[in-house]
Amino acid sequence: MPPSLIVSDLAKRVLGAAIEVHRELGPGLLESTYERCLAHELSIQGIACRTQVALPVRYKGLEIDCGYRVDILVDDSLILELKSVDRLTPVHQAQLLTYLRLAGLRQGFLINFNVPVLKDGIRSFVL
Repeated sequence: MPPSLIVSDLAKRVLGAAIEVHRELGPGLLESTYERCLAHELSIQGIACRTQVALPVRYKGLEIDCGYRVDILVDDSLILELKSVDRLTPVHQAQLLTYLRLAGLRQGFLINFNVPVLKDGIRSFVL
């Protein structure tokens, strides 16, 4: 990815990739399916990403591996937390905000693929 690509352009490209996945697959599949397909779509579009990235908790000099994982980390700057649920709840939002804080990142998307139109399942968060 060119270093000149700013976060807002990256975000637009990522959302476009998510919409493409949803357009191809539709709602109703497992979160893990959307994760693998979105990572593949991002790769096709030349966007660097990693899946299931370990996110340790740091507490007063102690680093603890509690098993937290970021679904997709895009370009080491953007977290994607994917869901396939009937509706997003405040706990889903809290999860993403906590992941952003623990990772020291500013922007993330909570994406629920279990909706008829994906734009209705996307929530953007910036710290």
